[in-house]
Amino acid sequence: MGYEYGKNRTEHPEPLKAEVKGSLPDWLQGTLIRNGPGLFSVGETSYNHWFDGMALMHSFTIKNGEVTYRSRFLRGDTYNSNMQANRIVVSEMGTMAYPDPSKNIFSKVITFLNHTVPDFTDNCAGNIIKYGNDYYATSETNYIRKIDPMTLETQDKVDYQKYLAVNLVTSHPHYDKEGSSYNMGTSIADKGKTKYVLFKVPAAGRSGSEASPALKNVETICTVPCRTLLTPSYYHSFGMTDNYFIFIEQPLKLDILKMATAYLRGVNWASCLKFHPEDDTLIHLIDRKTKKEVAVKYFTGATVIYHHVNAFEEDGHVVFDVIAYEDNSLYDMFYLDKLKDKEAKEAANKKFSKPKCKRFVLPLTDKGEMGEDLVKLKYTKASAVKEKEGKLLCQPEVLTEGVELPRINYNYNGQKYRYVYLTVAETTESTSITKLDVETKQQLEWTAENCYPSEPVFITRPGATEEDDGVILTSVINSNPGQSDFLLVLDGKSFKELARVHVEAELHLDMHGFFISQSD
Repeated sequence: MGYEYGKNRTEHPEPLKAEVKGSLPDWLQGTLIRNGPGLFSVGETSYNHWFDGMALMHSFTIKNGEVTYRSRFLRGDTYNSNMQANRIVVSEMGTMAYPDPSKNIFSKVITFLNHTVPDFTDNCAGNIIKYGNDYYATSETNYIRKIDPMTLETQDKVDYQKYLAVNLVTSHPHYDKEGSSYNMGTSIADKGKTKYVLFKVPAAGRSGSEASPALKNVETICTVPCRTLLTPSYYHSFGMTDNYFIFIEQPLKLDILKMATAYLRGVNWASCLKFHPEDDTLIHLIDRKTKKEVAVKYFTGATVIYHHVNAFEEDGHVVFDVIAYEDNSLYDMFYLDKLKDKEAKEAANKKFSKPKCKRFVLPLTDKGEMGEDLVKLKYTKASAVKEKEGKLLCQPEVLTEGVELPRINYNYNGQKYRYVYLTVAETTESTSITKLDVETKQQLEWTAENCYPSEPVFITRPGATEEDDGVILTSVINSNPGQSDFLLVLDGKSFKELARVHVEAELHLDMHGFFISQSD
């Protein structure tokens, strides 16, 4: 049957009591909030790309064995402007919006001029993140929207540029045990320089009395110069250990000059993003204490990476795992005209560069002979061969293939770990999720006929001493006739079903989510 991409979903802002079939652990108390595109047409206009759809947040609140569900559209400036005009008037990455034909020529000229330096959308449909005590819907622009995590109501609009000179920011920050957040963004042609900015948002005080937003207290950790002034690398996430940040500057580049003229040329901004297979991928390792890059230079072949899995340090090495592609065909697969046409969809799936979970190892020293593999860890096939000019050519070990949307027990973030939970990504639609043991390479899988699970989120059991002691939560689209969609609850160890929480509402495929435990 397949998932019906491009279909407008309906919000359910009032809580709906869900039906629990099975048994929820007594300790599982909290709210899972997820975010993704849910509205694809307004009036006579439609978005071109699935990622462009307007944000629809939904949540599952688990309390004393009962679950309530609600969903709500993010009512940002983008949503309100589109609804007021009854047409799409705010451009997204894959959809360029144009002025109403009835506007006079003066209005049209002003609109065109405004688009030479894009004022990005606040349609934050990518993830839910936390800064201080506040939760935000986010995409990758300079705007985030504060939300009420319990009611999903839209609150303040926050512009990163008021606090940092960044035009683009990832929607995958890291969090330390004190509650501080770490993220990175791109500063485009600021004072003649294009650079990547790593920053920290300190944890809120215990009183919670600090003025919102927490970004008022932001600290710039360091900046990394872009290797090309007007074509910065696109990146979606980064890695962090106790002592290092890992940033991958890949040859998937955003052409700023083309972006500035995209509106005039009648093309979308996504067309200004180009993969350069002839270029190397640079791996930047930044020392968190000195706030400087380490002296060793690391590189690998051309690749496209969206999601980091985890990273850790061991015996003079930094080990990091990522989901890697051979090209950027993933984005093209999600244009709605391809998703709605069966033949086009099948053709795109055949061309799809299947993702691989890869392990890279970075020796912290380049002392050794030319041509020598400086990786001294016995348990990995990853290598780092010394080349001239002090560079190390890093070749990864493939842990598994055909997987995406990795999540771990976040207590092990930046630490040596063993398990990662992923969706199986052989095509545009995932029909199963898997638990991968990165040491033995063994996998456990959950699948059900005509069911499409989202990103699996691991929730650790309070007091757990073992890494996989907890549960997995994933929302599941169920296209079996007469059956409802559900929240799936799996045992973290055995990967067996504990419960299905059925919802009398149509769920939507989403992107990422955040679990707020009742104790938070």
